[in-house]
Amino acid sequence: MIQIQSLAAAYGERTVFSDLNLSLNAGEIISLLGPNGCGKTTLLRTLLGLHPKTAGRVLINGDAADSLTPKAQARLISYVPQYHRLAFGYAVLDMVLMGVVAAESQWYRAGQADRKRAEDALDLLGIGHLKQRPYTELSGGQRQLVLIARALAQETPYILMDEPTNGLDFGNQIKLLEKIRDLGEDHRCILFTSHHPEQAMMSATRTLMMQNGEILRDGAPQALLTRSNICQLYDIPEAHWPSAFSGFS
Repeated sequence: MIQIQSLAAAYGERTVFSDLNLSLNAGEIISLLGPNGCGKTTLLRTLLGLHPKTAGRVLINGDAADSLTPKAQARLISYVPQYHRLAFGYAVLDMVLMGVVAAESQWYRAGQADRKRAEDALDLLGIGHLKQRPYTELSGGQRQLVLIARALAQETPYILMDEPTNGLDFGNQIKLLEKIRDLGEDHRCILFTSHHPEQAMMSATRTLMMQNGEILRDGAPQALLTRSNICQLYDIPEAHWPSAFSGFS
C-alpha cells in the first residue's frame, strides 16, 4: 500500500496541492483525471521524490519513501514519464534492460533471464520487432511503448504512468488500456493520469477527479463519470456536451 498523508507540494511560493490524503492499494487500477495544471504530474513526481514535498509524508508498504535508497525504491515503483528525451541512441532492448537492472548494484551485468524479461515486455506490447532499433530513431508513440515496456519489465508492485497513451495511435491506445486493466489481476497497483474519461471507464477500477490541487471525487468510474461531474471537472457547460459522448449518463 502507498499511503499519502497530509502531502503538500509547491513551485516557489505557488502551492500546487496541500493536505492531500490517499491510499493506493494492491490490485487497483487508478485513473487520475483533471484539467491541465491541476497538479496531476506534480503529484506523481512528488510520490517518486523527483519533486520536493513541502509537508506531509509518503509511505510505501509502511516505510517512509524518502528513507528508501534509490535501489530499494526501484524494487517497488516504476515510472512512465509523459515526456522523455534521450541524446544517445541506445538500442530498444537496452533501454528496457535499464528497467530490469534498476534495482541491482552498479556492477551488475544483465544475464539471459534479464534479457528474457525485457524481450517478454516488448512482445507484450507488440514491439518486439523493434528491439535492435536505436531508441532515438523511433516515433513518439513507439518511444512511449518502449518506456512502458521498461516499467513492466521492472516488475514492481506499483507503476505510475503520466498520460501513458500520449502519442499513441487509436489502436495502440486501446491495446495499452487493455494491458493496464489486466495488470490489476497480478495484484499490481497502477496509477495513471489521463485527460480522457473514456479511458478511465475502460481500464480503471477507481477514479480520482482532481481540480486546483484537490481531489474532488474518489470512487468507481461507473459511478463518478457522469455528464454532470465531467462538465464540472473540466468547466464545460452541459449545453456544450458533445453528442458523440452518449456513453456517459
